[in-house]
Amino acid sequence: MAAAIRIRRAEEDDALELSVLAESTFRAAFSKLNTTANMRLHCAAHYSQARQLAEIRDSGRETWIAEADGRMVAYVQLRHDATSPMISGERPLEIQRFYVDASYHGSGLAQQLMAQVLARAEAAGAASLWLGVWERNPRAVAFYRKWEFDVVGEHIFRLGEDPQRDLVMRREVQQTVLA
Repeated sequence: MAAAIRIRRAEEDDALELSVLAESTFRAAFSKLNTTANMRLHCAAHYSQARQLAEIRDSGRETWIAEADGRMVAYVQLRHDATSPMISGERPLEIQRFYVDASYHGSGLAQQLMAQVLARAEAAGAASLWLGVWERNPRAVAFYRKWEFDVVGEHIFRLGEDPQRDLVMRREVQQTVLA
């Protein structure tokens, strides 16, 4: 029987476990296509416990975690009012990170997390939801396309010392109209 999934907002006490999950899921997704040195530089700069704690405390971000059997298995991080020249509309919301442990790929967890993201975007009054995704990550690009994200441009994502091309994808957020 599959473990029940619980999705909740990250708290300060989650910083250490989140840092481990964030680094491990990033490495699992991208190590094969990048150098060890660039992976080391990127992970050291972005996935420390102190960095995760600061991001959890940041009022301009929301970090949501998914747990199964008492352990973190996925997370998503949102940035409010995150701007890009390619993004229009009021209060844009960026999906800064969206990662699921490989043992949960194909389980429906990513769909649950995306539903949470859309609910949060609507609650925040965001007109659009956007993200950057590496052009060499076809699985992620296909997932976002299924959720009606369209490519609207590109930007550079620096992985260590390697400037990489990310596709910028965007979708509108449908606001519920109450009669």
